[in-house]
Amino acid sequence: MFETPLGVRQRGYKKKAASSHRYEFVSDPNSTDESPNVAPADCSHSTHELVVQRRRYNSALVLITFLAFLTRFYNIGHPDEVVFDEVHFGKFASYYLERTYFFDVHPPFGKLLFAMMGWFVGYDGHFKFENIGDSYIVNGVPYMALRAMPAMLGALTVPVVFLTMQESGYSLPATLTAAVLLLFDNAHIGQTRLILLDATLILSMASSLLCYIRFYKLRHEPFGRKWWKWLLLTGVALSCVISTKYVGFFTFITIGASVAIDLWNLLDMKRGLSLPQFAKHFVARAFGLIVVPFLFYLFWFQVHFAILYKSGPGDDFMSPTFQETLADNALSASSTVVHYYDTIQIRHKDTKAFLHSHSQNYPLRYEDGRISSQGQQVTGYPFNDTNNHWVIMPPTPFAVDDRLNRPVRNGDVFKLHHVLTNTDLLSHDVASPYYPTNQEFTTVSIDKSYGDRHNETLFQIKFEHDKSKQALKTLASHFRLLHVTSRVAMWTHNKPLPEWGFKQQEINGNKNVAQVSNIWFIEDIPSLGAGDVRTLKEPKKVKHMSFFKKYIELQRAMFHHNNALTSSHPYASQPIQWPFLFRGVSFWTKNDTREQIYFLGNPTGWWLSSALLAVLVGIFGADQITQRRGIDALDRRTRSKLYNSTGFFFLAWGSHYFPFFLMGRQLFLHHYLPAHLASALVTGALVEFIFCTEPLEQEITMPHGNKTCTANKRRDMLGAWIAATAIAVFVIGGFVYFAPLTYGTPGLSVEQVVARKWLGYELHFAK
Repeated sequence: MFETPLGVRQRGYKKKAASSHRYEFVSDPNSTDESPNVAPADCSHSTHELVVQRRRYNSALVLITFLAFLTRFYNIGHPDEVVFDEVHFGKFASYYLERTYFFDVHPPFGKLLFAMMGWFVGYDGHFKFENIGDSYIVNGVPYMALRAMPAMLGALTVPVVFLTMQESGYSLPATLTAAVLLLFDNAHIGQTRLILLDATLILSMASSLLCYIRFYKLRHEPFGRKWWKWLLLTGVALSCVISTKYVGFFTFITIGASVAIDLWNLLDMKRGLSLPQFAKHFVARAFGLIVVPFLFYLFWFQVHFAILYKSGPGDDFMSPTFQETLADNALSASSTVVHYYDTIQIRHKDTKAFLHSHSQNYPLRYEDGRISSQGQQVTGYPFNDTNNHWVIMPPTPFAVDDRLNRPVRNGDVFKLHHVLTNTDLLSHDVASPYYPTNQEFTTVSIDKSYGDRHNETLFQIKFEHDKSKQALKTLASHFRLLHVTSRVAMWTHNKPLPEWGFKQQEINGNKNVAQVSNIWFIEDIPSLGAGDVRTLKEPKKVKHMSFFKKYIELQRAMFHHNNALTSSHPYASQPIQWPFLFRGVSFWTKNDTREQIYFLGNPTGWWLSSALLAVLVGIFGADQITQRRGIDALDRRTRSKLYNSTGFFFLAWGSHYFPFFLMGRQLFLHHYLPAHLASALVTGALVEFIFCTEPLEQEITMPHGNKTCTANKRRDMLGAWIAATAIAVFVIGGFVYFAPLTYGTPGLSVEQVVARKWLGYELHFAK
């Protein structure tokens, strides 16, 4: 799959002969037979030359690593204010340090690194990063230490890219080209010097590619110590990717596709593996690349749960059972059993709106011409109000002397009586104001409720995660309210009603009963008297819940809320725009100094990489067509390297880019950064392919007259060096030109801002 640099064993086998010549065996890429062709290797590459070449690579590695740290850490203390999504991830670090439970759609690994750094420097988590622009200095936050973590990881990504190219057998100019595209990219620098997760994600993704390449190069030494080491390190790197953000799954696709091809080749009987031997290879890879990452993934959630043992802002996202495992939780301290004839307030879990009614009626006709029942309006109202008061009544009234201490239980059927209008809640087969497929909710008078419309006023309570006949409790019991006759679930949403509904929320009957947004709970019991025994609270112990139950519940909540991120954002963008850098994101502005941070890639580097991706597709197509016509334009080694190595980088780009077209959630330019890294690898590879005209393989005639091929060890790299130098000059120029927008300083004049609006970028202070 990958070519290797000098001094590293190639795909074939090396063998010492009796003479002083060294023989190297090169597999025929056009044959499925693993038997090698024999060719005497050129001995002109002395040990001294190999040492010199290795020193050149090492010197270049040291230089680009130094520059990576310099560009990431330069002026890292500016601005000394909260920037963009630091409001989220800085806040999460504070919650970890205070050990209070919070909820986020991303896995915990990257956030735990910030918390670890804060703990190292003695930060106590007192600052909550509430608003962009809040001062770190005034609030005594060690923000430079927190920013140093992603800056360090972002800097380390550059040498990892360099090593990936080197391990794949590319020349020094090709290797430097790929590293320089990342080293001087404004987007990577800007995103990895702030308290954000992308530095962890990108380094883990790059490390996964590097470790897998090292593992693949040992494929002819299976089950050895180094083979296992690089297999397991690939698994650990993959676990870090998926434990930071779920888009890390795209790296699994990249590695998984390569492993599938590798296993398919091993299955070929010409490889000489028996089925038990093949099964051993399969199980080893499954263990190293699936089981190990999953175990580490679970480990970080265990750490997450162990640290966050106190009640916090994330409680509302979890079930009552989960919340009762947290210390100081309101459910443990305040939940009260609900009885029949209690006056209650019912609240929607997602929107926090109360079930509400008032004396006004629905209009005869809605805006779309549909007819309503003109019944009394039932709405969702976000504020505490006496119109939110409902009495929970049995279907048939209990005897007067038998009404006390009758708890409402899961599965019970009852009526809801609206106190102020003296009417009962009802749903019927009339379309709701906004949803023609959903039922209208209204109320009817007492005589109709206990008369001919009795059945339409009956509702059944069904607890989330069905709990037999458990008693209904305030706060602690989350439930669906099902209409008995039609089996629709009471539901609401955020879209406000028109003026006739006072801009309150619509309440309707949802036919999709299983929808997670159908959940309600009892906020409180206003009718509960001071003398009621239920007001006497005893201290309750924190309950226990198994790790896997907590993990599964949290996973469900994370995926649900991640998919719900569909609202618009002024700086959101579409995947088709990313490779061409059509728009960026405004991170921070300061009016008095005209300073701003605008998240934007280096246009020269991005456009070059995007163009060469198209060139690579053209090369693939041209090669296939010429082969069909019997023209062999490439030598075997060059073709093998093009498809197996450069093709692998192209696969990584596609795996990290195309899945975003299937997503309906908010997307931003930073989602392209892993794919951009892969495109930099492709660019470096094509610099060598295009500008080094000599083939990787040369044909020689053996003493007995037969012709064979051997590796061309002395290739002219002048063209590649010229191309790499030209690319570096343009990339560095683009970086310097847009650096004021990356580092947020210095402030630019109107003319300077306008000059940088290359594609109409939405820059501030342009007038």
